[in-house]
Amino acid sequence: MTTSFVIKLKITIAIILSAITLTACVSQQTSTLAIQKENNQFQVTGIGKDQLTAQNNAVKAAQQTCKRSMTPVVINTATKYNGTLSEETGKLINQAGTIAGAVIGRDINVSKDTDYNVTMDFYCKS
Repeated sequence: MTTSFVIKLKITIAIILSAITLTACVSQQTSTLAIQKENNQFQVTGIGKDQLTAQNNAVKAAQQTCKRSMTPVVINTATKYNGTLSEETGKLINQAGTIAGAVIGRDINVSKDTDYNVTMDFYCKS
């Protein structure tokens, strides 16, 4: 290999590693801002890798919307799965990945932070 080829290869690797590092630092917003609806009702959407995480993110957004002395009262929730694989296939692959990860020492998970959306309608009560 020539010296110039090795230098170009090192520069290319450095650029790729920098891009990966910068991508990993980007934080994903976990919920929307509250949308005010009629009759003092609000709507927020929480996202997450699983349904529970998305629901918890929606609850946190609702709590932030209500003032300190008020509590969100949920009227309605709706859950939507947005994964690239079917929900069951994704769960099976993640379970197999957990087992394989224990053996090889690396977590294998196909879930994304945007797989589940939980939309919550609520109002604030004192």
